[in-house]
Amino acid sequence: MNQTPLMNTYKRAAVDFVRGDGEYLYDTHGRRYIDLLSGVAVVSVGHANPRVARAISDQASKLVHVSNLFGNLPMRRLAERLHGSTGGWGRVFFCNSGAEANECAIKLARKAGGGKRYKILASEGGFHGRTLGTLAATGQPEKWKGFEPLPQGFVHNPYNNLDAFAASLDDSVAGVLVEPIQGERGVIPGTSEFLRGLRELCDRAKIPLILDEVQTGVGRTGSWWAFQTLGVKPDILTSAKGIANGLPLGACIADEPYASSFGPGDHGTTFGGGAVVCAAALATFDEIEERGILSETRRKGELFAELLRSIDEVKEVRGAGLMIGAVLRSPVAFSVVAKGLEQGLVLNATSDSVLRFVPPLVISDEAIVEVVATLREVIAAVRDIPASSGMVASAPSW
Repeated sequence: MNQTPLMNTYKRAAVDFVRGDGEYLYDTHGRRYIDLLSGVAVVSVGHANPRVARAISDQASKLVHVSNLFGNLPMRRLAERLHGSTGGWGRVFFCNSGAEANECAIKLARKAGGGKRYKILASEGGFHGRTLGTLAATGQPEKWKGFEPLPQGFVHNPYNNLDAFAASLDDSVAGVLVEPIQGERGVIPGTSEFLRGLRELCDRAKIPLILDEVQTGVGRTGSWWAFQTLGVKPDILTSAKGIANGLPLGACIADEPYASSFGPGDHGTTFGGGAVVCAAALATFDEIEERGILSETRRKGELFAELLRSIDEVKEVRGAGLMIGAVLRSPVAFSVVAKGLEQGLVLNATSDSVLRFVPPLVISDEAIVEVVATLREVIAAVRDIPASSGMVASAPSW
């Protein structure tokens, strides 16, 4: 019998981390690990970032919580910052997570639909959260089991299949919700033709295009938002994960006329937009801007992808910036994750053949080189084959 007081909702590795520094984590024995997961694309400007830590401490010593019946200055400043980051559009609803941001977007689209439009077109393989509403939007039936019946009104079509979305569009559809890059499915980018086509479909139907940028946003792909690289503007944008460098904060950003669909009492949250988390987010944005992290993310992503391609057992590398999926020739990804942890790498697999890399955006070139060298040895070990010689030198011993 499991004696832990924690609910059994995660398969946790047998490691407890006690501190971090940039792209590094340290366990209870003082052992160093290179973090290639960053709390699932969350710790964008690094563990124990000094600027963020100061902002949290300073704000916590002044004001933590007043509820959304009143305003607070960090929340107002962050709303302005987000407005600027999108290119000068959008009004913001703050919440605590990506699932809540997507719940807000779904409710906003339905409210704008006036009661006649209620369906949301989403993608097979998409992931939007674990609440009942966002679970229904998530196109992964294996995650629905045990929680059905789910809320109705969600239609799932194959990702990157514009014809299927067009065939599903009728007068009952309130909006289209997709990720610009499917993260949990294995870092699968949406094609330009698909995303531009969805934009045109939504324009013709006069419904919102909702982009779930919970994982791709706040610099992860090398621009503030992935839509800016793709050249496809959404009507509603959702964000969380990397926005406050580890503190729980989500945001639903909506352009007009959709933002005005909500009135007082239509939606709410107790903790969303709290002063401390918003101060952390402002510090995160400052850090990204002042250190030139957006352009560095693009450069480091190209370096990482190039080095990963030098590993014989890597069949394909896909993604953008520092959101990278490496497809292996053999179904050993979960074994690589386990063996990698033994060798000081915090890795993640989205399936038995795909490794996902979403490290802190501040990861150094030297750490990237070390990661690929170690990964080459790890893959060879789990495949029981000699490690091939490549363009990366052997990693130092742990």
